[in-house]
Amino acid sequence: METITPSTLYIVSTPIGNLMDITLRALEVLKNVDVIACEDTRHSLKLLNHYEIKKHLISYHSYNEKNSTNGIIKLLAEGKSLALISDGGTPCISDPGYLLIKECIKEGFKVVPIPGASGFLTLLVASGFRTDSFYFHGFLSPKEGRRKKQLEEMKLAETTHIIYESPYRILKLLQNIDEIFCEKLICTGKELTKINENILISNAKEIKEKIEKEKILGEFIILIANY
Repeated sequence: METITPSTLYIVSTPIGNLMDITLRALEVLKNVDVIACEDTRHSLKLLNHYEIKKHLISYHSYNEKNSTNGIIKLLAEGKSLALISDGGTPCISDPGYLLIKECIKEGFKVVPIPGASGFLTLLVASGFRTDSFYFHGFLSPKEGRRKKQLEEMKLAETTHIIYESPYRILKLLQNIDEIFCEKLICTGKELTKINENILISNAKEIKEKIEKEKILGEFIILIANY
């Protein structure tokens, strides 16, 4: 059994889709901390209700990160234990949390990571691309000029590049990748671990043509095999 200690922040990884992809340790922590901080309380309630976990929830997202960090530090100073979760996967990976953890360490509060699901690692191990060397970029710039410059810089590193993208910009990103990495294999993944999981491996042009024929929903993960 996980012993929950006062004035401690637990960084808890949660499923990226399939609710069964959560560790026993993560469930133990979520059941026993005083407060759970999450991006979207409505989204997190689906997971918590599924496992019959009833806790006080507070919102912690990019729009209120600074104010929420101050509030959480105050709770920790009062001796409360807190769990930080994201909408799915490991907190802080292209999600808010960095400022909070930095402040906790600065103030001397204990930070305990509870490992689990990760979207880009899930796709990486299923791609057949190099896993001994990879570079995680997160979301690239929404501005095309800057985005193309970032992609050009990636060409200098012979490794597997990992990018996140929204459904609203995925086609533009694939077009840019085709222009810069036209001869390289890429792998895209969406709805990972869910019923409609879709993993495609080809060049950027062919994948763009396939995605254009579908209803584009959900966040994408893109791998570029630059080697």
